[in-house]
Amino acid sequence: MTDSSHHGQSMQPDGLADILERILDKGIVVAGDVSVSLVGIELLSIRLRLLVATVDKAKELGINWWESDPHLSAEARRLEQENAALLERVSALESRLEQLPIPGARA
Repeated sequence: MTDSSHHGQSMQPDGLADILERILDKGIVVAGDVSVSLVGIELLSIRLRLLVATVDKAKELGINWWESDPHLSAEARRLEQENAALLERVSALESRLEQLPIPGARA
């Protein structure tokens, strides 16, 4: 009796590890929406999406949002700052061009 209960205990962690390995290998998605309304006016809307998978599996599925999220990636943060600086320069150049006289135009 002790031997069979010991055997059952040793199977449980292996079973859990197998299930976790299978989930990470295949991936699992949980999705849901929560909406709070009062007198027909939506006050709050929450969209929940949860993906449980390995990084390799997620990339295989075309999911890689963490690579471009400025809150999660130093490179994305740098690119976001660089983009903002370039937009400011373009705007300044456009303003200067608008102030230039047009050749052949009458004042």
